[in-house]
Amino acid sequence: MAKITLDNLAHSYLPKPAGEEDYALKELNHDWEDGAAYALLGSSGCGKSTLLNIISGLLHPSQGRVLFDGRDVTRAPTAERNIAQVFQFPVVYDTMTVHDNLAFPLRNRGRDEAYVAERVQEVARMIGMEADLNRKARGLTADAKQKISLGRGMVRKDVNALLFDEPLTVIDPHMKWELRTQLKSLHHEFGHTMIYVTHDQTEALTFADKVVVMYDGRVVQIGTPQELFERPEHTFVGYFIGSPGMNVIPAKVEGKHAYINGSSVELSGGYGALDGKVEIGVRPEFARLSDSDGLPVKVRRVEDVGRHKIVRAECFGNDINIIAGEGDRIGADMTRVVFDPAHVNVYANDWRVSPEGAGNGSAGEAA
Repeated sequence: MAKITLDNLAHSYLPKPAGEEDYALKELNHDWEDGAAYALLGSSGCGKSTLLNIISGLLHPSQGRVLFDGRDVTRAPTAERNIAQVFQFPVVYDTMTVHDNLAFPLRNRGRDEAYVAERVQEVARMIGMEADLNRKARGLTADAKQKISLGRGMVRKDVNALLFDEPLTVIDPHMKWELRTQLKSLHHEFGHTMIYVTHDQTEALTFADKVVVMYDGRVVQIGTPQELFERPEHTFVGYFIGSPGMNVIPAKVEGKHAYINGSSVELSGGYGALDGKVEIGVRPEFARLSDSDGLPVKVRRVEDVGRHKIVRAECFGNDINIIAGEGDRIGADMTRVVFDPAHVNVYANDWRVSPEGAGNGSAGEAA
């Protein structure tokens, strides 16, 4: 296990980058805590795999350093970093049995056969492949082969870090849940430092202690699932986390109120003058329909999704979503929406602004 430090790290695939826009991974400084489970979350092309490949040694950064427990490994090959990496598509030895595939990392490091047999049996049980140990990998489904890849990544207990690059893409939905549970169990049992790349917020939020959200090559927030939900530090985090995502509405902010087309929205604190693009962000869970108070809305449709209803509405030309309880009345007279002031976030140029006296800046910027 290792503490992983990213020091002034950035990367461009161009030989002579001229500016920030030429960098696939923009400057990043962060410590990945020893033994923590992280998820790298973001849409395709945001820089997740670039960052993971730099940590693993498959890619050398354009600038900055990677340190494992304070040792500079920036130019060290993957083999010297003592990591295990599982890729999006299965990488297995087709001519070997499932048992020998799982045993390969241990045998390659000279472990005795008694330990190898014990550990392979344990991992095979975790991935549900005990009955297939004597089968050749050739002919197995992609689903089964990826389970072998996962098992091979988990078979060693002495690695500095376990890195997963969208490992459940080819796994069926039910098995995804089981394997996520097993990975979480493995983390609790052995305390490996784990970094898990995904574009699926459910995978990220259920797996990780902390989620690293990336957007356009930049880390915009690092936090617990609760922090990402309650206080998105960037509008992208609010949009990307949650289903539906956060409502973002252009506004004018003065003191303890935001104004949308002249209508007032109460805020939980006071704000000074804000420059640039100013918006408020409110989770659908913290909005409610009203027949008297709040901003005027036009309800377009109501979607009953079982445990609650999603109200699709329009407010001064902006699409917004409202979460209503399964038993809540939604009448024709309910043409206004009220936001909970404690959960209204204020954004300037996409970054969250703290109320005066509450401190400022964002986790994404600090990272």
